[in-house]
Amino acid sequence: MNLRSVFGLVLWSMIGFFSFALLMGTFYTIDEGERGVVLSYGKFEKIADAGLHFKIPMVNKVVKIPVRTTTGTLDKVFAYSSDQQPADITVSITLAVSESGVGELYQQFKNLDNAYQLAVIPLVKQELKTVFGQYTALRAVQQREKLNIDVEVAVEKILQPYPYLILRGVQIENIDYSKAYEQTIEDRMKAEVEVERYKQNLEREKVEAQIAITRAQAEAAAKVKFAEGEAKAIALRAQAEAQAIREKSEALKENPNIIALMQAEKWNGQLPSTMLPNGAVPMLTVPKQ
Repeated sequence: MNLRSVFGLVLWSMIGFFSFALLMGTFYTIDEGERGVVLSYGKFEKIADAGLHFKIPMVNKVVKIPVRTTTGTLDKVFAYSSDQQPADITVSITLAVSESGVGELYQQFKNLDNAYQLAVIPLVKQELKTVFGQYTALRAVQQREKLNIDVEVAVEKILQPYPYLILRGVQIENIDYSKAYEQTIEDRMKAEVEVERYKQNLEREKVEAQIAITRAQAEAAAKVKFAEGEAKAIALRAQAEAQAIREKSEALKENPNIIALMQAEKWNGQLPSTMLPNGAVPMLTVPKQ
């Protein structure tokens, strides 16, 4: 093989290689969870959705922007509470990029990392310090959930100039005070727990005392009712007996022979074994005509 043949082979190999590379550069893919910013000579042209797409080599460039929800964490953001207690706060931010705002994000920041570094992180730090500064150190611990909500509302408001950044949530992961102050907070919270327990015990004792009083009053009332019932029963029996006696007296007055009849009904038919001279036969009084 002569020199000319070798040169021709190398030349055609290079042409084939560059042709293949050029052909491979005419298409690209966009995954789910991201969108492509298509540039033409460096100028924004369009947004490419997920799937297979074609481009003109050396003319078009594609920048992929994630639109799935992502979470970033800020470690040890230094801030002061309203009572001038220093703290290191760890906070996480969950964001997503709206599909319709991918182009605007690229035009402002080129990519999502720049958006985080240049906009999201500084603004979150700013609002975190502002909101935390409205809480005392103890209140920030006791009302952690409210503090979290206040920070999220503030961050959502401050991100309004960037409508393509969708805030999914802000979470305060940790608040670190100095060791001495953390011990002070712990002691204070223990004291408050003891006070609360004492109050609960006092309330329970009050309730138990009230229950005992109510029970005693109920028992006393029941005894009074029982005594009143007994007294009424005795009075009714006495009235009934008195009424019976009156009725008997009236009957005897109207008919004296009733006594003799009652004596005869009770007599067993036997005479006394001993009788006095000239004595009358007992229980056989014959009324005069």
